[in-house]
Amino acid sequence: MKAILKNYRQSPRKVRLIADLVRGKKAADALATLNFVDKRAAQPFAKVISSAVANAKQQGAKEEELFIKAVQVNKAPTFKRSMPRARGSASRINKRNSHISVELGVKK
Repeated sequence: MKAILKNYRQSPRKVRLIADLVRGKKAADALATLNFVDKRAAQPFAKVISSAVANAKQQGAKEEELFIKAVQVNKAPTFKRSMPRARGSASRINKRNSHISVELGVKK
């Protein structure tokens, strides 16, 4: 009962703020919370949780008993770009990406 979103185009540091909000909550409560969070990562995070719930239903679990057992936000490959600076030099710009994984458990 797991779902993964790979190469999400936002910094892991920003996405972890959302992960900390939903960790340990019931799946339905987490989705309700994410509807009111004013962060860009909230919508993709909600999709990952919905996907994990759908995977759990396929395996025969009841939606009311599901809770978020583990959430991980890991670093994905970074896009390296450069910006021209004074005197012909250049500065590096890192476009960071994230891997988001959600694992659900069943409360008895």
